[in-house]
Order: sequence, then C-alpha cells, then structure tokens
Amino acid sequence: MNAIRFHEYGETADVLRMEQVPVPDPGPGRIRVAVHACGLNPADWALCSGLFPGRLPRGIGLDVSGTVDAVGDGVTGVAAGDRVLGRADYAGGHSAGAADFAIMDHWAHLPAGLDPVQAAALPMAVETAYRSIEGLRVTAGQTLLVNGAGTTVGFAAVQIGLLRGARVFASAGATYAQRLRALGATVTAYGDGMAERVTAAAGGPVDLVLDTAPPCGALPALVRITGGDPRRVLTVTDFAAARELGVRTSFDGDQPAARRFDVLGDYARRAADGRFTIPVARTFPLDQWRAALEISQSGQARGKLVLLPGEASADRPDSPSATRPTGW
Repeated sequence: MNAIRFHEYGETADVLRMEQVPVPDPGPGRIRVAVHACGLNPADWALCSGLFPGRLPRGIGLDVSGTVDAVGDGVTGVAAGDRVLGRADYAGGHSAGAADFAIMDHWAHLPAGLDPVQAAALPMAVETAYRSIEGLRVTAGQTLLVNGAGTTVGFAAVQIGLLRGARVFASAGATYAQRLRALGATVTAYGDGMAERVTAAAGGPVDLVLDTAPPCGALPALVRITGGDPRRVLTVTDFAAARELGVRTSFDGDQPAARRFDVLGDYARRAADGRFTIPVARTFPLDQWRAALEISQSGQARGKLVLLPGEASADRPDSPSATRPTGW
C-alpha cells in the first residue's frame, strides 16, 4: 500500500516521503480500515520533529474515516464493512492514517448523512476541545474566551462551550468571524487591544480562557482578560510561555488524563444532523501531501486539510471543495 512515513526525526519536508509498505495487520483491540479520508493536524508535523518519540519508521495522519477491513482479537461492536471515523494508531505501527489502509485504536460508527471528508475533520479537534473544556470546568452561565477560534480545535471549543450554556467570546480573523457569530459567539479580532475589547464586551473580566492559537505572545493579554489569574487560562499550544506565567496546559497534573474519544460518536451524530461542524478548507490526493504540508506550515490553511488516499491526482477536479470518495 501507499503510506506517508518518516524514518528519522527532523524537518518535516526533509524526512517525510511516500513509499510502498506492507498492509498492516490489526492487533488485539484494533481495527484496520480502508482509508477514504485523512485529516491533517499540526501535531502530524510535530511528530516528525520528535513529539512523542517511539519506534521508527512511523507514519502521519491521526484523523481517519474509512471502511472496516479487518478486526483484531477482542474487538466487539464493529465488523468488516462498517463505516467508522476515529484516530489512527500512529504509535503502535509502521504507518498511520495517511495511507491506503490504517490501524485504528479509537473509533465510532459513522452516522448516515455524514460525508467522509467532514468525518475525517472531527476526531482530534473534538477530542482536544472537549477535554480542554472539561479541564477548565466550564459550566452554564460562565463567560469563556476561546483565543484562536478560527483553528479547528478553537472552532470546536466554541461550539462545545455554547452547548454547555456558557457565554462564549471568540478571537478570530475575518475568515470565520461571521460563521462564529452565527453559532452564537461574540467575536473580536486578534492583536493590539484585544484584552480591552473582550473586557468591554463581557462587562468585566471573563471567567475562563482557552488558548488554541499558534504561539504568538498573547498569553499575558489572556491573563489580563481574566482579571490577572493565570490559573483561569489553559493553553493547548504555547507551553513555553505557560511555564513562565503560571498558565495551565493540557499536560498539567490537574487536567483529564484520559483521552475523550468516547464523545466522538455523539459529535459525529450532531455533525450529521447539521448541529456541529469543523470547517474543511481543501482536499488533496495522497500523492499531493507536500502541497498540503506547504499550506499548513504557511499558517494559511484556514480550515482542515484532508488527504484522500483513494483518489488519484489525475482524477481530481480543480475545485478545492471536498469530494465524495467512491463507494460512499
């Protein structure tokens, strides 16, 4: 099968390559799927640089939708032919989701009506956002600022915060500002004066802040937005500044230790019903992964980038909109 892998740690563009590898077998508690769509995340590029190091070679692509091809020992509730979405087992094998076939360690059934491309945008964004909202202990009636609401995790966090009954403020650029307002968030622009704008809109300090934006020096302003309490701010990105300021991170001991893929099925059903969404910016055939990498690392993705392993470059339409793989 085709798979995108790296054999050593280093700069992503230097160490990644597409190659022919054996189709993996699912171990106990795992399933194998024929991949129809694989969502890309900044974490994929961080894996190439040594995040969560382990046995090499290793693949990229954490977010997957596909059709079950085989099940490992001890697996119940799913069978060959079922359609699923979830996380590829990037640590346990020699490849991950950016491949023709993938081993999955967390999954949920894909609801009728949910496009496989949209499904592949959900897993890591939903899991990270939900666990972060849980870690902040957001409850109904509180005020919550999501900094970086235009990221996939931030976009998910805004919706989860609103579902909990919080009054949600969102810092975002022009690309998704109107969509965030339509969801029910109060939106403000990034940059100078953000703390003052948010405080004025909220009528005072906000209760809690979730930072999902790429590190940009915003944490001091986010602390001010809470009235000066760094423990009311949680970042999932800027760990270096968090250590200096006393801001919480997703790796702190008081944060939920267990991954929350158990909620993925619920949010997939919401997405199928049009009540939850993660914006998809573009799709790419698997062999155009370098184009996706360049866009992602430019900071101009403006939504989820998705690889389609079953689609050849020559067959792909010029439109950047998501396409429906054959057989769905």
